[in-house]
Amino acid sequence: MYGITHIIDILHTKGCSCVIQNGDRITEFFGRGVLDLYETLQSDPSLLAGATVADKVVGKGAAALMILGGVAQVYADVLSESAAALFTSEGIAFDCGKLVPAIINRAGTGICPVETLTADCTTAEECLPLISDFLTRMKGSAK
Repeated sequence: MYGITHIIDILHTKGCSCVIQNGDRITEFFGRGVLDLYETLQSDPSLLAGATVADKVVGKGAAALMILGGVAQVYADVLSESAAALFTSEGIAFDCGKLVPAIINRAGTGICPVETLTADCTTAEECLPLISDFLTRMKGSAK
């Protein structure tokens, strides 16, 4: 069994976007945004149940997906205040390198679209259909 410092090291040394540890199983992700977490929640939810997660950037949408998956502990290099509030309300242990008012989009021109989309949600459950619709639209526009 490894500690959270081990998966934080993996996050940084391998350039992962997210590392999830559940027991002896460690899974590395390299995708952008919330897609990897969303797909994991849909296809392999047992990976998240009771897991420890190290992630580069966690906004409210990512936090909601982790909460719905039942994670136990989270570290984020960058964590939004709304994600921290959601983790706190659900009693999930978290730590971060930097706490920010909001996650900024990739272009650096404004707030992340998922952060904006979930701004008025008060629970993780409220966020899920919004994230699902957003990802469906993104897949459709990528074709």
